[in-house]
Amino acid sequence: MKNTNKTIRIGSDEISPGQRRTVNLPVADLYTNTTLSMPVRVINGRHAGPTVFITAAVHGDELNGVEIIKRFLRLSSLKRLKGCLIAVPVVNVFGFINRSRYLPDRRDLNRAFPGREQGSIAARLANLVATALVANSDYGIDLHTGAIDRTNLPQIRGNLSNPEVLRLAKEFGAPVIIDANLRDGSLRQFAAENDVPMLLYESGEALRFDELSIKAGIRGIGRVLRALDMLPKRTTKRPLIEPVQATRTTWVRAPGSGIVRPVCRLGERVKAEQLLATISDPFGEIEVKVLASTSGIVIGRSTSPLSHEGDALFHLAEVADGKEARATVDEFHTAHAVDENWG
Repeated sequence: MKNTNKTIRIGSDEISPGQRRTVNLPVADLYTNTTLSMPVRVINGRHAGPTVFITAAVHGDELNGVEIIKRFLRLSSLKRLKGCLIAVPVVNVFGFINRSRYLPDRRDLNRAFPGREQGSIAARLANLVATALVANSDYGIDLHTGAIDRTNLPQIRGNLSNPEVLRLAKEFGAPVIIDANLRDGSLRQFAAENDVPMLLYESGEALRFDELSIKAGIRGIGRVLRALDMLPKRTTKRPLIEPVQATRTTWVRAPGSGIVRPVCRLGERVKAEQLLATISDPFGEIEVKVLASTSGIVIGRSTSPLSHEGDALFHLAEVADGKEARATVDEFHTAHAVDENWG
């Protein structure tokens, strides 16, 4: 039949139309005489459509994406999938086991692309993702969180000058989308160089589950796949939150060392020179103010009460209309705080 999907090859495995299979891609042999492998779930629909990869835990301590993929794979609507979905809940398997962002030699996997087949573990993992996922895909979604002691407001980052990336970024439904520069050696840069439009979803913090971030991530992926005609349209469609597009982002850093007492929250609208936090010594005798360097909304912040001078404390996104941005964040929280029967 003309509309029949194609067989897809992942590693040495072939997945025919209508099949769902887990493929374990070998990465390297460890010094424990065991083999490290990266598990990949492939759902190949019966009918033709795009191929999309979804990855999480490229940084091994970023856990929200693992839970997002796990729950998304349970959705009954995937039985009617058109095209192919390639899901990797744990890319950095070594870091995940060790609850670490990095690999054994402290390398950042998201700076190792496209990697090499016979290189370090970082290079081999990057090469597997490049050859097994990106090379097979038409689109990609990479799931991240903030680092240790940092949390992020749900946001999409991407190359918004690409019309398709911009279209899907808006469809995802996060309250903020950011036109983010490509970083050398990143998965997003490699995907862009190979003409694979990719979204990067940031939300929450490392080593923590955040239900709002998880729920929004699952819904966002579903919206993107529906926008690509891979999943059936909803009979009762929820209103799509119109995201705010950030024109620029900047970090506000600690003007001194000490104990931090924040006075603003994620998603809050702030004005230039507004008080964000105070930093004091342990006796409370010396206190310095942390002031906003620009007007915008808070899209990320440190969660640690301790800081050295120069540490990044608050991530601000500059937007055209701060009042509208705050309303969008409120609408987002309302939409994801109710109705558990969304799957």
